[in-house]
Amino acid sequence: MSHIHLLSPLLANQIAAGEVVERPASVVKELLENSLDAAAKRIDIDVEQGGIKLLRIRDDGCGISEKDLSLALARHATSKIHNLEDLEHVCSLGFRGEALASISSVSRLTLTSRTLNCEQAWQVSTEGQQMNCQIQPSAHPNGTTLEVRDLFFNTPARRKFLKTEKTEFDHIQEVIRRLSLAHFEVAFHLTHNGKTIFTLHPALDEIARARRVGIVCGSEFINQSTPISIEKEGLSLYGWVGFPTFSRSQADLQYFYVNGRMVRDKLVAHAIRQAYRDVLYNGRHPTFVLFLQLNPALVDVNVHPTKHEVRFREARLIHDFLYSSLHRALAEVRPQDHLTHTINTPLEKQNITGKQAGEFLGQAEIGLTPSTRRPLPINQKTYFDTSPTNNLPPLNDIKAGYEAFYAPLSKAEDTQTHTLETPDIPVLGYALAQLKGIYILAENQHGLILVDMHAAHERITYERLKLAMETEGLRGQPLLVPETIMISQREADCAETHQQWFGRLGFELQRFGPETVAIRQIPALLKQAKASQLVKDVLADLLEYGTSDRIREHINELLATMACHGSIRANRQLAIPEMNALLRDMEQTERSGQCNHGRPTWVQLALDDLDKLFLRGK
Repeated sequence: MSHIHLLSPLLANQIAAGEVVERPASVVKELLENSLDAAAKRIDIDVEQGGIKLLRIRDDGCGISEKDLSLALARHATSKIHNLEDLEHVCSLGFRGEALASISSVSRLTLTSRTLNCEQAWQVSTEGQQMNCQIQPSAHPNGTTLEVRDLFFNTPARRKFLKTEKTEFDHIQEVIRRLSLAHFEVAFHLTHNGKTIFTLHPALDEIARARRVGIVCGSEFINQSTPISIEKEGLSLYGWVGFPTFSRSQADLQYFYVNGRMVRDKLVAHAIRQAYRDVLYNGRHPTFVLFLQLNPALVDVNVHPTKHEVRFREARLIHDFLYSSLHRALAEVRPQDHLTHTINTPLEKQNITGKQAGEFLGQAEIGLTPSTRRPLPINQKTYFDTSPTNNLPPLNDIKAGYEAFYAPLSKAEDTQTHTLETPDIPVLGYALAQLKGIYILAENQHGLILVDMHAAHERITYERLKLAMETEGLRGQPLLVPETIMISQREADCAETHQQWFGRLGFELQRFGPETVAIRQIPALLKQAKASQLVKDVLADLLEYGTSDRIREHINELLATMACHGSIRANRQLAIPEMNALLRDMEQTERSGQCNHGRPTWVQLALDDLDKLFLRGK
């Protein structure tokens, strides 16, 4: 066994580079963060061969003075923190003082900078080896330029792990996209092999910011999302949340920022996933661009060298704030919100193809009104049938009063007639007919509305059952023989700490020993559930996230099943007033754009879409 010795400065820097510099995109991230910390308003990024040959980043920030330039490439040298108090209130993107030293140890690096009040610029260069950096005068405008050439030229083993030029450049673009979303006030210009890829101008108002989000994330995202802005208890959340119907097969359109720093945090991911749980189709991923602002003292960003991870000091507060804010924002989305964005969206971007739409229309065995100006009767005194023939399941321990929440739709007013020229046309329009006993066809100002009547009524019934449950509360049912479970002491302590919380949800837990808990009562609705496993899962959530929705999730699953059985079925023939009553309820019901399983309940076919089906105007 060899003797203990100190690592050489070069080897120490190269080891650090293994943590910080994974690929060219890692270099771009570190250098862009330095430029942003220097209050740059314009940043130019020049890339050659995917960043392997050259990365040049120029900014118009505050620059680095001559006397500080000699320390700029030294390890653990920074201008951003001075003491422990600064470390506990980090407000800058970079602060560890490792990036430039690590990058310079595996590349040929040239740093040129000029401060505002200096008459000339100064330059320093290194070539992947420890030496006394020579500073020399140079010509340069105010700001800083960093050139990184021949990345990993002196560590060929690392260079072998790099991917193709295209792949590496794609990673660089993703880094720039992330940072451009967090810094709307900064202009970004990117070139690759001498070709301009994109230019992002400063976005100083809401319209310009939405335009930048559309450029970065795609215009379809900005068209299929709703803006949010919520402040509570010193926390601020704003940004854009994608509609549940605009989900993706991968989690590749998710941008979450904490005090301007993009992070990937499992607590944040869990809160967002829970908020979407009731409206997202199985296996799909939500889309969002969200910014969380909070006191820097409440978040620890010094968790990982790449700073992608953070640790919240009040984890449960953050989780509950994110969940409640997004859950409410999604609940408040109404058909008119979808309609505002989809009118000018091409048919092929509305989750329905021209072929499918043609099939819908081609199978129509209905008598459409000969003119859109023909009056349509609505709101007759008609209700859906709530007799036992609806095959409603027994409600077991739900109070008999809940039967009223299967009464499906809004009470009618006196019979009226309306035309599509009426100024106050409802968002989902007026029913025309029923197709194959499955779909409702309605006409609004913009064209044709197709509604899956079972899916829509299922959501309406489900929301009413949930409202009734929240109003009446959860009733517990004592077990004849208490069920004893063996758990860890940490879990038992958690169960004892949250005993009142369990009680509000219908559970009664009693601790019998250091690692033993008895279940004496469970919610009446969950009497068929495996209580021991449910309690263990809930305790695991409480220990991991400080909160749990598993009990509510089980209850909601039961209510969703009841709503499914209690809703109108396929092939049920509805009269025009019944269809209109369903449309009006959809316009007022939370989350009515999706059924209980996350599938869409309706789609809009604008006149332009219909014209394309028949090649009109060609």
